[in-house]
Amino acid sequence: MTIIEALVDLQEVDGRIRELETELKDLPRRKALETARLSGVSADLQAAKANHEYAAKRVKSYEEDAKALREKIQQLKQTQMGLKTNKEYQDFSIQIDLVNHDLEATENNAIAAMDDLPGAQARIDDAQAKYDSEKGGVDAFCAEIDERIAKVKAELDEAMKERAEKAKAVNDPKFMLYYERLRTKRWPVVSALTHDGVCDGCHLVQPPSVGQLADANAKNGEAGKPQSIVACTMCGRILYRA
Repeated sequence: MTIIEALVDLQEVDGRIRELETELKDLPRRKALETARLSGVSADLQAAKANHEYAAKRVKSYEEDAKALREKIQQLKQTQMGLKTNKEYQDFSIQIDLVNHDLEATENNAIAAMDDLPGAQARIDDAQAKYDSEKGGVDAFCAEIDERIAKVKAELDEAMKERAEKAKAVNDPKFMLYYERLRTKRWPVVSALTHDGVCDGCHLVQPPSVGQLADANAKNGEAGKPQSIVACTMCGRILYRA
């Protein structure tokens, strides 16, 4: 196997590694987006519950006020029974009428507040049903994502082991050093030089001298002789004759 062939094999593995690493970064993001969507549905449910709680508190508050007013009326009537003059009796009658008026208004408010409870409960039921439905789908989706993450990690571990073996086959340090430096900036690193003299990486037409060097490299590789690095004059990719 020639140096160029060994580099191409290494690059193939590195390509898989890049894809796996990209997927490994993307999977948690997809999971977070789905979880965030469920959080929105959950917020709607909590808002519906809070609205129902507020309506229930209003009913309770009006009922407590009505109870207090009834007790006040009872006290006024008891006091009124012991009065000695008509004027005092009439004054208390006026007070009782005023409290009765407040009681009527409070009871009407309580009834109106109670009328809000069925609608508030219906909104809870609808929001709960939507949340339960969405949560089932989100849980299943997240489980699939977790399963895929575990699988990608396992595949990545195997690919890294394979890469270590492929790297050993590149037995020329200068080629390996050049490849490692360039692969963080250009991808792919090793590209074919077409018969038209075009770099398959950046698609720039190369000078004739580059093609001649690539041809010489190919012959040297077939003959088992040392090969040199032939680089694209534009992007710096390692070129070999296709």
